[in-house]
Amino acid sequence: MRNDKLVPGAILVCIGAIFLLNNFGYIDFHWMNVIHLWPIFLIMGGVNLVFANNKSAWATILKLSVVVLGFGLLLFGHFERYSFWPGAYNFHYNDDRDNSDDDDDDSDSTNTDHGVVKIQGSSVFNKDYTADAKLARLNISGGGTTYTLNDTTSQLFKAETKEFYGKYEFNSTKEDSVYVLNLKMKNNKGWHFDSDDNKSNLADIKLNSNPVWDINVETGATKLDFDLSKFKIKNLTLKGGAASFDVKLGNPLVNTNVEVSTGVSEVNISVPKEAACSIRTNSGLSSNEFEGFDKKDNSLYETPGFDAAKNKIYIHMSGGVSDFKVNRY
Repeated sequence: MRNDKLVPGAILVCIGAIFLLNNFGYIDFHWMNVIHLWPIFLIMGGVNLVFANNKSAWATILKLSVVVLGFGLLLFGHFERYSFWPGAYNFHYNDDRDNSDDDDDDSDSTNTDHGVVKIQGSSVFNKDYTADAKLARLNISGGGTTYTLNDTTSQLFKAETKEFYGKYEFNSTKEDSVYVLNLKMKNNKGWHFDSDDNKSNLADIKLNSNPVWDINVETGATKLDFDLSKFKIKNLTLKGGAASFDVKLGNPLVNTNVEVSTGVSEVNISVPKEAACSIRTNSGLSSNEFEGFDKKDNSLYETPGFDAAKNKIYIHMSGGVSDFKVNRY
């Protein structure tokens, strides 16, 4: 066997073994480790290049040992509280402030270190509820943030935020009969998920339960925890690069549509046991776990009695290397 093919071959074997063991339930692989421990692959490649022309037994053992150790950390480690992405600094500037719905002032106090703008503060955004608000759409964009939505409000929309990197911006419009609400993280560059949860961007959102909602989330590196069981959800769209999405749905409308598109992410969706639900996947190298669903073909899963149900949830999942889970509660 040629030594120059040994390490790449070992890496492919390890990747394939992890997918197989995880898919058959023999291991519970933490996919977010790939995000947090990505420098391991640089180390593997660097060691292989340094000893590329060394054909001795000890060099081969060293190269294989680095591969085994690296995949051991990926397989058995649990590092979701830590990040090794460049640009995640821990220096902050204090500037507490409150912002209303129409506050669009960009003149924030900033502190620059290592070329990264850092802002610390707090904001409150509101949109009053009116009786004609039957349909509403919430658009969320911007990464490097933890988004939570677990409670209702008498207003149409309320968000309380904490900002350490970048700035949140909120605006609202009315398009025909639909109230459109936009919450965006601005000027946040790099990855800033800190091991200290008190030093991360946070947005705690509350919605009125009366309207029928469309919710669109388009982010980069994001942690999202949404309990939507109290709301009427018509459409939910989740798009993220390296994200963690945890969503709980309530009983569906006639049609409740969920669209998930990710890169390297962990996605957990909970649906009511009595709800009829269909899952269509186009998941590439992703891991799928759909407890309580009948497999109809290689990409279609349904709850028992789905065709006869009046109200239905349709879930479409697509992704590169992600961990998709749907469970019934």
